[in-house]
Amino acid sequence: MYNGKTFLAIITARGGSKGLPRKNIRPLLGKPLIVWTIEQAKKSKYLDRIVVSTEDSEIAEISSSYGVEVLKRPYELAQDTTPSSDVIIHVIETIEKEGYKYDFIVLLQPTSPLRKENDIDDAIEKMVINSEHAHSLVSVGEINPEHHPEFAKLIDSNGYLIPYLGGKQKFYRRQDLPKAYSPNGLIFICKTDIFKKDRTFYTEKTIPYLVERWQNYDIDDFYDFLCAECILKYRMGVYK
Repeated sequence: MYNGKTFLAIITARGGSKGLPRKNIRPLLGKPLIVWTIEQAKKSKYLDRIVVSTEDSEIAEISSSYGVEVLKRPYELAQDTTPSSDVIIHVIETIEKEGYKYDFIVLLQPTSPLRKENDIDDAIEKMVINSEHAHSLVSVGEINPEHHPEFAKLIDSNGYLIPYLGGKQKFYRRQDLPKAYSPNGLIFICKTDIFKKDRTFYTEKTIPYLVERWQNYDIDDFYDFLCAECILKYRMGVYK
């Protein structure tokens, strides 16, 4: 709880993954990937309840062994095409049927382990402080200028490169580009009633929680995993 507001943390972790099979429990520096997020959530001063949503028995067993609550989701909510909003709504509705309500939901993706120690609580504080005019908060990191959307291209039906954004390219030098930001999966927060209505964290009044560029990794494939592993080793002083 923070300033009288309550917070439900949801960690979504299904068993299937095409980009990196079983990634949520793949060992990362000696412990399953999902455990990094579980331990970060448990260190929070403000989270009132932490729930792992999964259909997978092994993920459920590992999560329980680290002292968090597990909510088994139906298999139809664990498909490649299942929207994450459906999974979150399932958690909210299940908990509300038990008679519990929380002011905010906090989504913590296990594929984004590069949170700093105070990120979760700092984001919660920012959300509450701005809650009179903001409905939600999403963590974002600055995009490497080399990968700026203004430089992105499409291949058209004739095989030619064309600007992804359409029209003529407006910027040619990196130093002339306005900063662009990418969501990274570290933290999503939304007023529970707003999420139930809009079914998204990207509301009309979403504020950013800025993180450092090294945190801007969402593990989808083996190369993402290697990058996250190297960053963690560096941060832990394994090598300089």
